[in-house]
Amino acid sequence: MAMEDNKIHLYCMPGMAASSSIFEYLKLPKETFVVHLLEWDIPTKGISFTDYAKKMSEKVKEDNVVLLGVSLGGLLVQEMVKYIQVKKVIIVSSVKSRFELPKRMLFARYTSIHKLLPTGLVNNVELVAKYAFGESVTKRLSLYERYLSVRDKGYIDWCIHELVNWPQEVPCDNLVHIHGEKDTVFPMSNIAHCIPVKNGTHTMIIHRAKWFNENLPTIILE
Repeated sequence: MAMEDNKIHLYCMPGMAASSSIFEYLKLPKETFVVHLLEWDIPTKGISFTDYAKKMSEKVKEDNVVLLGVSLGGLLVQEMVKYIQVKKVIIVSSVKSRFELPKRMLFARYTSIHKLLPTGLVNNVELVAKYAFGESVTKRLSLYERYLSVRDKGYIDWCIHELVNWPQEVPCDNLVHIHGEKDTVFPMSNIAHCIPVKNGTHTMIIHRAKWFNENLPTIILE
């Protein structure tokens, strides 16, 4: 177990286009946990998802850490375990194999229709939020504008391509999947073997932070 005065190190990876500010309401007991926040870097042209995960894993400085990833960040932390030793992987509002991707994303894989998405409109916060969070955000636009910090067209294109083409078929070891019952990006009907969060949406890491603060310590320590 990664220790600093007997503390567990938790590394948190946000979802597509989001900054680590999505974890701002995550409050774990400081006597037990050290929380590290990871951020997306703009991927170099042509880099694979696996190689990107290798670069990201170099930011983890301790052994036997806990990785937590939200949405696309959940896929990324599952790739990171190929390069570092971890105690546990926790994915939130995400998928643990390509079989849990919704049909529309599988359709995109075989038709490349995702390449026709208007990702050039990356400064249209409402549109990016629709992709990243799966919600119409008109009422909370200023809120989402604060959380969505990565608005590079090449990055958004890369993220969508890597998501719909993710090849994983068998979930990694020591994985815990937390999923909202009302997630519209990755519908619960496709998800197997998870901890369900009642009324949880794709953005529950923000809006249901109280649930995570109450339950994450036990989930990590189990």
